[in-house]
Amino acid sequence: MRQSLLSLAVAAALLSGCSLIPDYERPDAPVAADWPQGEAYGSAASEGIRAAADLQWREFFRDPALQQLVQVALENNRDLRVAALNVEAYRALYRIQRADLLPSVSADGAGTRQRLPADLSQTGEARTSGQYSATLGVNAWELDFFGRIRSLSEQALQQYLATEQAARSTQISLVASVANAYLQWQADQALLELTRDTLKAFEESYQLTQRSFDVGVTDALALSQARSAVDSARVSLAQYQRLVAQDRNALTQLLGTGLPADLPQGLALNAELLEQVPAGLPADLLQRRPDLLQAEYQLKAANANIGAARAAFFPSISLTANAGTASSQLSGLFDSGSGTWLFQPQISLPIFNAGRLRANLDYAELQSDIQVAQYEKTIQVAFQEVADRLAARTTYRQQLDAQRALLETTETYYDLAERRYRTGVDSYLTLLDAQRQLFSVRQQLITDRLAQLSSEVELYKALGGGWSNTGSNAPQG
Repeated sequence: MRQSLLSLAVAAALLSGCSLIPDYERPDAPVAADWPQGEAYGSAASEGIRAAADLQWREFFRDPALQQLVQVALENNRDLRVAALNVEAYRALYRIQRADLLPSVSADGAGTRQRLPADLSQTGEARTSGQYSATLGVNAWELDFFGRIRSLSEQALQQYLATEQAARSTQISLVASVANAYLQWQADQALLELTRDTLKAFEESYQLTQRSFDVGVTDALALSQARSAVDSARVSLAQYQRLVAQDRNALTQLLGTGLPADLPQGLALNAELLEQVPAGLPADLLQRRPDLLQAEYQLKAANANIGAARAAFFPSISLTANAGTASSQLSGLFDSGSGTWLFQPQISLPIFNAGRLRANLDYAELQSDIQVAQYEKTIQVAFQEVADRLAARTTYRQQLDAQRALLETTETYYDLAERRYRTGVDSYLTLLDAQRQLFSVRQQLITDRLAQLSSEVELYKALGGGWSNTGSNAPQG
């Protein structure tokens, strides 16, 4: 009996290699083979010496304060924690599905004592009987001759791998979000400091104008305009104080905990905060962007589901078998001659189901077609994101250079206006106009620098930066 069960198990294992899953072929990427070219892109689109995925975030972010904040967020952010737990949950589901490939062996013991009254006994006398058994075997084990269970196991594996890539996407998004929140915080702090300095200059100018007005040198219009400049600067001061506080709160929420007490001094906005990110080629995105890998794993899962739907058209064969011992007396349960065994194969062949199986197969194939379209759309969106950010990187650099040149011109204008006002050549209105222009240009320079840094961070994110290993730690089935 044991040899028969062993032979059957070996035969089932050999036959279970049959699979009705369609051969998988990755769809062609519906995008160009290279990034767009033109004045807005400069030479950035042709760079490809080093892939962004090989540039770890500690290398990309040069600011020590930002490096520490990213590390804190990776350890404490709740969205990332949920994503990691989802990976473990899908891993458990895969293990559950894979377990159906093997028989569940159980040891069972049972005992019964029964008394029959005389009018129910065949002998006409009341009697008490017993039955005891101990068995070891398998119950309703489906022999996967046509690969239905193996297809479902493959589907669960691909879903697990897709969830793993979703967690990686969450991490990359978190790193970029922390970087952008930190840069916004730094920029608003710089704007707040600029506003304080400008307010101080406006107040000094107002006091000077007030003294001139008191002695009759300046008219009431100039005094009123000087006062309005002070009030306007105070409005900006309150605005940036609020923004700095809100930026800190937003950063704290991303971290999942308070700001570190030992946070080092950050670099200035005009310092080299970020490493250069080469663009690579569009095809590289397929190997390094987690959202594209996730979409492909989902496509493979839908493909595997077709195999399960096809296998449902074929007979389902299951096996129940056990061996053990039985006796009417507990004391004789393991006596010689008490052995018992059961061998019960069962086959179920679908004959009529009102088109249910055909509909299930059609649905599985349609789901696969949907996943193909979604995969292609994900590639197109990824291509657009990178192309947009390549254009932003080049044009923001040009804009920043132009803004710096404008600042130099405005500073010269302010110096000339101040000297001409001191010497009585021009009115105070000219000086006030120069002060306001200088304040506005300095504000815009900080804003442009923030936009340029944010575009670099978004490019790093769009290129799949942050993960050097796109492989999987999935269990092998």
